[in-house]
Order: sequence, then C-alpha cells, then structure tokens
Amino acid sequence: MNGLAQFFSRLSLLALFGLVGFVLWDRYTPPAPPATLEPIIGQIDRIVIEKSERRMVVLQDETPVRTYDIALGFAPEGDKVLEGDGKTPEGLFKIDRRNEQSAFHLSLGINYPLPEDRARAQADGVDPGGDIFIHGQPNRRTRPEPIMMDWTNGCIALSNTEIEELWSVTPVGTPVEIRP
Repeated sequence: MNGLAQFFSRLSLLALFGLVGFVLWDRYTPPAPPATLEPIIGQIDRIVIEKSERRMVVLQDETPVRTYDIALGFAPEGDKVLEGDGKTPEGLFKIDRRNEQSAFHLSLGINYPLPEDRARAQADGVDPGGDIFIHGQPNRRTRPEPIMMDWTNGCIALSNTEIEELWSVTPVGTPVEIRP
C-alpha cells in the first residue's frame, strides 16, 4: 500500500472512531438539569388548560406565571360525555377539593360534572363520570420522570415536582378553564 492510500485509510478509520464516539457521547450523556425557576409567590388566580397543546398555564393577576406540559385522558379529542370514555372535560370549572392521600401524587379536584353535564347525561341515559383531578404520577410508579403521553381516565397529569408546586399555590375555589 502506498503512502497516500495508507494516509487515507488511517484518516477514514480515525473519522469512523470519531463518529462512533460522538454518537455514543450524544446518546449516553445525561441531559442538562432543568433550569431553576423562581418560585410562585402567593396564590394563583386561575388555571387555563389547552388540551390540543397539552399545556397548562397558571395565572396570577391575569399574568402567566408558569406553564406546564400535561398528559390528558387516553382519548382526549372532544368533551367528556360519559364515564369511561377517556376524555378530559371541557368548559369552566373550579377546584373543589384537595386530596393528599390520592392514588396519584397529590390531587386537586375539579367540580365536574356540572349540573348541565348531569342533565345531558341523564337525557342520553348514561353516567357522566366524575372524579376529574389535576394530579401527579401514580404513587406506585418507580421512575421519577413524567409520562409524556395521554394515559389518564380523563384527568390532567403533571410531574410530581410540578403538582407539588401547583398544590402549594392553588386554593379551593380557583377557576379552571379547560379548552379544546
């Protein structure tokens, strides 16, 4: 093998090792820690959930103070009609209860079904469902990261860290708007 062919052979081998090293480094290097956010001071005034964007916006004095990525019911398109349909309800609600002993890490109850939901369900001969919450991950779950797919029975799910923050600033009576 002449000198030029040897040089290109070694250069190709070096490039291959470099590429493999970069791929391994990129794949197995842990991600950077999330940015530390300023804590929310005081109570919030309103929660807006945008189902199509899988986003929750928390407002204080009509100013967004936090945005969370969320998971919804396993069949999120459309408004909740009956128990077991996997849909997250749409409309104007309020936080009506807080549960520290939930099967999920903390939960804030939403006052669904409203009287009009009950009337519609009764006219259709179905059960409208209930027990809709904003909550964290299942308590039995061992992995700390959030589940980033729609998996609930109609609730709104956050990471455990996020629900802890929301829990600390959300009183009973807080308005919740759930948009399509």
